[in-house]
Amino acid sequence: MQHAVGSPLPPPHQPGHGPAGGWTPAAHHPGPHHPGAHQGSAPVPPPPPAPGFTPAPVPPTPPHASVPPTPPHASVPPAPPHAPGPPVPPHAPGPVPDTTGHAPLPPGAPVGAPPPAASDSAGTTLAVLLIGPAGAGKTSVAKYWADHRRVPTAHISLDDVREWVRSGFADPQSGWNDHSEAQYRLARRTCGFAARNFLANGISCILDDAVFPDRPVVGLGGWKRHVGPGLLPVVLLPGLEVVLERNAERSGNRRLTDEEVARIHGRMAGWYGSGLPIIDNSQMDVEQTAKVLDDVLARSIASPPSW
Repeated sequence: MQHAVGSPLPPPHQPGHGPAGGWTPAAHHPGPHHPGAHQGSAPVPPPPPAPGFTPAPVPPTPPHASVPPTPPHASVPPAPPHAPGPPVPPHAPGPVPDTTGHAPLPPGAPVGAPPPAASDSAGTTLAVLLIGPAGAGKTSVAKYWADHRRVPTAHISLDDVREWVRSGFADPQSGWNDHSEAQYRLARRTCGFAARNFLANGISCILDDAVFPDRPVVGLGGWKRHVGPGLLPVVLLPGLEVVLERNAERSGNRRLTDEEVARIHGRMAGWYGSGLPIIDNSQMDVEQTAKVLDDVLARSIASPPSW
């Protein structure tokens, strides 16, 4: 229907928001107030004009004329409900840019064997496991070897990682038990993850640990699982007298009793005949041992040991 003043129908409105989008009676009336208009039931006022619409001029009302009253139940026909648009999917956050510069760890076997053509071990990215009893010089040789390579190289010491545990440290010297075994396993996994992370970023690493040949699953096999099949194990095994002398120079919980050192050294002798390269550094200093280690690794690259 049309109003007497010729205004258009109101625009569609949202359900539940009133008939004309919030206008109030006696507001927005396009014409002047007409005295004498019927004051009975409330008339339906015209809606506001649509944007851009210019209402036609209203002719003056003749004298004594009045606006016909609106029937009591007359109303503006409701507008059709607003058709909902397609659902807006929730905002999906975009990928966070990598600003750390790290490389992700490779899946599966993280460390592959170096190519045979890389016979120069000094310039090749390697993962080395230096095995030996307490007092064999593993830590000193590993640090020197890592310091003097032509490619970036990290040294990862199992003893250093074990000692990250401050309260509740399970010292094997106080007795080998489930707690010390669990902390050794945790330290090996931590060292293995660190080695993989370095290697994935092009940094060689050398790890040192007293791995026993009579416990291959826990020792050598565990390192192979944690680091990968490309790990190159080398054994440092000087004579017992040299090991006892070097152990006597140690302090703290890294210094063992002579009986313990002798027992460990005897168990390490099981590496003879295992196929792993063994360096007897009884008569060598740290620099000489590091040079021999380079030669041994070059041979291991050309002909990897079966272990």
